[in-house]
Amino acid sequence: MASRLIKSLLPRRDGQDVRTTALDQDNIDFITQSEDAIEKNDLKNSTVEVGEEKVVPGASSASSESAFADDDPAVRDIPASVRRIVSLEDDPTLPTLTFRYFVLTLLFVIPGAFMSQLSHYRTTYIPFSVFFTQIASNYIGMWMAKVLPAWNVRVPFTKWGFNLNPAPWGVKEHVLVTISAASGATYNLAFAPISIAELFFGQRINAGVAIVFMWSVVVTGYSFAAISRQFLLYDPQYPWFQALCQTALFETQKKQREHPDATSRKQVIVFWSVLGFVTLWQFLPEYVFPMLGSMAFLCWVAPRNATANFIGSGFGGMGFLNLSFDWSNLSNLSNAGNMFLTPFWTQVLIFAAFVLNCWILIPAAKWGNLGSYKHGLMSNKVLTANGSTYPLTSLITPQATLNETAYEENGPLHLGTQMLWGMFFDYASYTSALAWIATFGYPQIRDAIIKIRARNRDKNHDTINFQYTDQLNILQRAYKEVPLWWYIALFMCSFVSIIAMLGAGQLYIPIWTYFVAIGTGAIVVTPLGWLYAISNFQLPIGTTNELLYGVMIQAVSGHKNPTGASVYSSIAGDAWYRAQYMLQDQKIGHYMHIPPRATFFSQVFGATIGIPINYAVIRWVLNTRFDYLTGAIKDPSHQWTGQSVQSTLTTSVQYVLVGPVKLFQEPTFRALPYGFLAGLFCPIILYGLHRLFPTSPLRFRLWNTTIFFSALSTFYGNLSTGYFSGFIGSFVVMHWAFRYRYELWAKYNYILAAAFDTGFNFNMLLLFLCFGAGKIVVMPNWWGNDADNSERCFALDS
Repeated sequence: MASRLIKSLLPRRDGQDVRTTALDQDNIDFITQSEDAIEKNDLKNSTVEVGEEKVVPGASSASSESAFADDDPAVRDIPASVRRIVSLEDDPTLPTLTFRYFVLTLLFVIPGAFMSQLSHYRTTYIPFSVFFTQIASNYIGMWMAKVLPAWNVRVPFTKWGFNLNPAPWGVKEHVLVTISAASGATYNLAFAPISIAELFFGQRINAGVAIVFMWSVVVTGYSFAAISRQFLLYDPQYPWFQALCQTALFETQKKQREHPDATSRKQVIVFWSVLGFVTLWQFLPEYVFPMLGSMAFLCWVAPRNATANFIGSGFGGMGFLNLSFDWSNLSNLSNAGNMFLTPFWTQVLIFAAFVLNCWILIPAAKWGNLGSYKHGLMSNKVLTANGSTYPLTSLITPQATLNETAYEENGPLHLGTQMLWGMFFDYASYTSALAWIATFGYPQIRDAIIKIRARNRDKNHDTINFQYTDQLNILQRAYKEVPLWWYIALFMCSFVSIIAMLGAGQLYIPIWTYFVAIGTGAIVVTPLGWLYAISNFQLPIGTTNELLYGVMIQAVSGHKNPTGASVYSSIAGDAWYRAQYMLQDQKIGHYMHIPPRATFFSQVFGATIGIPINYAVIRWVLNTRFDYLTGAIKDPSHQWTGQSVQSTLTTSVQYVLVGPVKLFQEPTFRALPYGFLAGLFCPIILYGLHRLFPTSPLRFRLWNTTIFFSALSTFYGNLSTGYFSGFIGSFVVMHWAFRYRYELWAKYNYILAAAFDTGFNFNMLLLFLCFGAGKIVVMPNWWGNDADNSERCFALDS
């Protein structure tokens, strides 16, 4: 059945199979062409399929595409979907880092950093939408170009000066403002150790140390982008779906400003209409009518039946046939991002993992023989043998070592079965990412290395993108490249700062583990960036980083504060996390022909502005939501659970205080390390099957075990709603409309993606300002907002 499902999702035309080319030759059906067209070499009159996308060459909205033949070396390596969106012409005279840029960057980074950091203490969240900045900054920029005087201003006591209004509002200013917001209007991984130290161990990290540490982990990742940029950034075959989506919107806005036509006007109308609708709609599931966030039909049928409640509930149950109409539940499923952006094959894998996890494994654990420990199945907390919450803080002594007496009194640590298999598959996803790129991704890496070596042998060329001869790279040669020493200097700033803080004993970890953190981060940048570039899926590896730290720290005395594991994970995690985002935004700059040095500056500047705002939010949340986050008081909305902080604490205590050796000797944990072997061998087996049966209808290269294992590791205890609804939505948008209404999809899909995310984030801002900034206004209880259970699953906890 599974093979028939996957087979049905593959693109076909006139009953014929399609075969992969370029990027997907040994990986996924991402870029495909019909066999007839390949054989005839007549693409002008054929349909080129991109994944499931049908593109007619020469029909691009980019005005310059018609100037190139399809077999022209300048465009033949650029995917048809990219050629349809990206302009192949450039005007190097357009302004970039202007006075307007700096004003708008401050205007959008500050609230964005606030909203995004605030969201990460909630159960469900969507990061501050960069699309909001992209839309709003365009209108404000045009307004500033109209009203600002064209005065030349000299910076006092320097020879430097600038013009307040040098030219009409241009696309390059617009892109740079958006990239700065993407860098600064986000959250910071270091919020976890800062929060854990204060919430659970009563240790408040100095504000100056916290802010410098937050900045340092970010720029470590930015500097590590240099490791992969030579082929993940410049190689035209890597689309980076989020970058392509934003580029489509930039091009639409540019056309509307400079050469408006009926299509661009309709796109603008659709965007604002959907944005307004989503903004108003979200007041219902988020405030007035919470039942819309999780519509548990089985609970309506049997509201007092414990079994029916558990099966149907999306808040603490299996979420079987549960529907959600809350965009926060639909759009951020297992790190896949917006359903309008993520390829359907990725979403199929994620939904399959959800079904296996929630609809098969959870009932097998609750009512069957899967796992001997029957307490806390839907809990992410550490438990005792009788199911009560484990007093974790009692395990640490004043000397930061394990309190053996308390450990003997409370007994071994226990986790719910769902958390246990989540850890197993989390380990598997880590090694799977490395094995997958070593097998299915090897041809692309090999070709990139050959090109880089050829460039290095050619002393007449000093530009990094020389080895690529497509039109996009040719246009970028008009600008100075970012020299490698800029990245090295950025890294040294973070390196010196962190070494100084570690030497002063401010960050809970020994200095030598820092070197391991940056070393492992450097290793995974390329495989995880490659996965994100082709699938829009980001692999979380925090648990594995904490395990590695736990293994190392057991060999030394002291440093047994669990906060140290999250410090280590912040460093090692941001080394690849921020590197991916830097590469993604630089891909936008590449698509929009922005000078690379201006792009680099805008990223570092945006992050530097946003980090103090992140810290201010951390202080506000810890001061006002402390009891909710520790679990002393239950939040009736199920939102202020601090789920990510709680999960980090759980793994940190396991690996740091108890230690991997003692932990994995316990019967319930003994099988978990085998997850690393499963992740290592599964891609090798699938690759062997793919090589043996390359034309098999099972399409083994589609079964990306990294995505599947990572989705299986997701903890669904607090939230299992939204996945069924999200899969239905993705089927309509990314499969049906993509295949059968492509022209309509191409015009409006990315516009809708921007509108939904922007509308949701604008609604969150309004909710905070109207009902939570000053006096907290609570929604009165009614049928759709029951005081006991908004889903009306009244027997769920019985």
